[in-house]
Amino acid sequence: MKTLRDAEIGSTVKVVKIHGEGAVKRRIMDMGITRNCEVYVRKVAPLGDPVEVTIRGYELSIRKDDAQNIEIA
Repeated sequence: MKTLRDAEIGSTVKVVKIHGEGAVKRRIMDMGITRNCEVYVRKVAPLGDPVEVTIRGYELSIRKDDAQNIEIA
């Protein structure tokens, strides 16, 4: 399973599934990350946390732990 945490800088990926339960999954979905949406990985901080992505026309920084819950294709 490949996750958003594993995505290369400069790549555009498609969200397949969001793993996790309850508040974690709800928070990810509230940020606009839903199934079948495209995510462009802009950059990753020097120590790997957070990951900056562009989704639905805006920039979003997401923690590695949350990015691990987002399965991509």
